[in-house]
Amino acid sequence: MPVAPARPISPTTSERERLKKMAYGHKTEYRLRLRAQVVLHAARGRSNARIARETSLHLDTVRRWRGRFAEQGLAGLTDRNRPGRPSAFTALQAAQVKALACQLPVETGVPLSRWSCPELAREAMARGIATFMSASTVRRWLAADALKPWQHRSWIFITDPDFRARAERVLDLYARTWQGQRLGKDEYVISADEKTSIQARCRCHPTLAPGQARAMRVNHTYGRGGALAYLAAYDVHHAKVFGRTEPRTGIEPFMTLVTQVMSQEPYASAKRVFRIVDSGSSHRGKKAADRLITAFPNAVMVHTPIHASWLNQVEIYFSVVQRKVVSPNDFTDLAQVGDWLRAFEDRYNATAQPFQWKFTTSDLDDLLARLDRHTADHPEEFSFRLTA
Repeated sequence: MPVAPARPISPTTSERERLKKMAYGHKTEYRLRLRAQVVLHAARGRSNARIARETSLHLDTVRRWRGRFAEQGLAGLTDRNRPGRPSAFTALQAAQVKALACQLPVETGVPLSRWSCPELAREAMARGIATFMSASTVRRWLAADALKPWQHRSWIFITDPDFRARAERVLDLYARTWQGQRLGKDEYVISADEKTSIQARCRCHPTLAPGQARAMRVNHTYGRGGALAYLAAYDVHHAKVFGRTEPRTGIEPFMTLVTQVMSQEPYASAKRVFRIVDSGSSHRGKKAADRLITAFPNAVMVHTPIHASWLNQVEIYFSVVQRKVVSPNDFTDLAQVGDWLRAFEDRYNATAQPFQWKFTTSDLDDLLARLDRHTADHPEEFSFRLTA
């Protein structure tokens, strides 16, 4: 049987430039690169057999892409739409599984705390949504809508009736404003709190340094060397930390930290020093505010709302300490813990920049509006949880 002659290829100048970019471009898909090379070889008048040898492709493959370019040009080098195998599931079945994933397992009577893809597939079959369904199918459906029912985040619902007023005062201070007036150069904002129970865990085997393709290794078993509290005051606008370690927290250790800060310049002679604190037992309520102003008349205590320590910037510093100093915990004794914390303070103060605080009063209003909508949508649940 005679072989059909090779199709003549005569690309235009613009097509030739495009083909060269496809054939030799580093970001071009490999299959498109080979197809462009086939066409360029054909444009030089080479036979299909020679092109197949030089590109290591089958003769029929060369013939196909040469013919498609001759008929359709550059558009012929792309893959054609393929219908593929008919879907085994309907859009309704996928929607039913997604709706199930958006329900808490306890609401459906299933004794689980969270859904997983295998459990969702099993529940879908138990409900008669499908006779058979694999976990990979469920995973693909959930990924299309970024649903991850196996993950969870904890949160605390706002119960402080003065939440907005208290939060607004803190946010205004971060913006260097107090009661509608801009703070002067001789007014400072200090964020203070305690990080409790930092343990000294002496590992029963020395920690091994990381190596090639090997993470640092910390022995699981350890001896307890006690625990201490780390108290810190953070100058919000000047990124300076003042810290100390104490055997425990309380009014006296907290006032010692206050004295440590307020007895040095520029805070000692400042017009006002605002101290942002949470509602911890050592600095809670009016008594703590009176105690502070009695000791230091230029100090003003500002409390964050209840259960809103996230508004206190010193917590960001504590998270840095946790990641860079405390964890993984491997200290011989409490003296070493204290030495490391003080050394890190010096290191931090040498290069620190103020935190880029972006949560503003407008963000606060948006948050409260979302919570109001949530409360309106779940009035019975909200009432039950407040009275329980």
